[in-house]
Amino acid sequence: MGTDFEKTMHNKINNLTVAIAVAAAGMSGQAVAGAFQLNEQSVSAQGNAFAGRTSNVQDASIVFGNPAGMSFLDRAQVTAGATYLDVNTDISNASGTAEGTNEGDMVPGSTIPFGYYVQPINDNLHFGLGVYAPFGVITDYEDSFEGRYFGNYSEVEVVTVQPTLSIKFSDQVSAGFGITYNRIKGELESATPDPTTSGVLGEGRINVQGDDEAYGFTFGMMYRPIESTILGVTYRSDVDYELEGDLGTTNVLGGLVPNGSYDASLDISLPETIDFSLTHNLNDRWTVMAGAALVKWSSFDRLTAENNILPIDEPQDYEDAWQYALGLSYHVNPALTLRTGVAYDESPISDEVRTVRVPSGDRTIFSLGAGWTPTPNLTLDVAYTYLTEDTAPVSMSDPSRGTYEADYENEAHGFGAQATYRF
Repeated sequence: MGTDFEKTMHNKINNLTVAIAVAAAGMSGQAVAGAFQLNEQSVSAQGNAFAGRTSNVQDASIVFGNPAGMSFLDRAQVTAGATYLDVNTDISNASGTAEGTNEGDMVPGSTIPFGYYVQPINDNLHFGLGVYAPFGVITDYEDSFEGRYFGNYSEVEVVTVQPTLSIKFSDQVSAGFGITYNRIKGELESATPDPTTSGVLGEGRINVQGDDEAYGFTFGMMYRPIESTILGVTYRSDVDYELEGDLGTTNVLGGLVPNGSYDASLDISLPETIDFSLTHNLNDRWTVMAGAALVKWSSFDRLTAENNILPIDEPQDYEDAWQYALGLSYHVNPALTLRTGVAYDESPISDEVRTVRVPSGDRTIFSLGAGWTPTPNLTLDVAYTYLTEDTAPVSMSDPSRGTYEADYENEAHGFGAQATYRF
């Protein structure tokens, strides 16, 4: 199950005829099936709204952006930092079968750290290591949330460790390859309705926790046709998980389903990504960047979950999504660089499949940043990002849980800082 996450996750609980099993399996799936892929793996890239991520070599965070770029670093270096995300959500036009509240702001502030190390082996071969979060999500609604039968708590994170090698074929061409070790974990919860019209038996709770580890890979190439221009492309593989966890039940169907813990499992795949970008130095002062990335969410077309009560096979209809970005840097002097950028991220979630766990829409991102190099060995970077989403309507219906409809307005502020030290 699992964060970003930009790493995140989604659920639809099937019919509650045998309430516990269906809800449990569906919730397990949601933990890792959402559209919360995280971008926050580099603050120097954040300042340009992640434009040029695969072609702009600034520091050791290129281990994530494009492993081929390590070949353009002439010294061993460490880059580490974090971005703090402050997410605000307004829920309007809410209606549903259950009585309750719609306070919004259900995503608490989160800090997303990262770290990278690059070591030249010789003039043509470099080794790198990265630790970062590619996916993640947390939604924590109030207990009285009107849509609580469809999900009231979700916490998922994916952490990746990536050892990497790059080879420089010439001053114009380089390539890099990395293995990714990925650890995913999460916790999901939803309420279950009182089976009586009088409410004497009370609501119940279903809680799912699980984790897994899996391997993937990344591959990148860089080409410098002329001194002022670099083209880059990076491929990140999909990662297949087989989550094993526990399903806990409390007062489901008024106690007709025994309280207890049950084994649950879920097979799911997080999507592959193909990322292209271009970086061009207009002159000694100005650098422009452009990028486009395709996230192959269409590979997530089903949730197939098993537990010791009832197997579940539930179709999903996610779509491939594109991300676009433009960036601009101004080099005030050799020690100071100013950055800005704008990006647009399509959501893979259509109105028909959006849920309260991942109520996300298309995003527009604006960024500002700066890099300061007080000494040749040290660079400090800061960035600010404002993210706003299109209105994201949610419309959910289930014979056992009733209905819930609402419009979500999401925005976020990201504050990033990182340091690079060169040996």
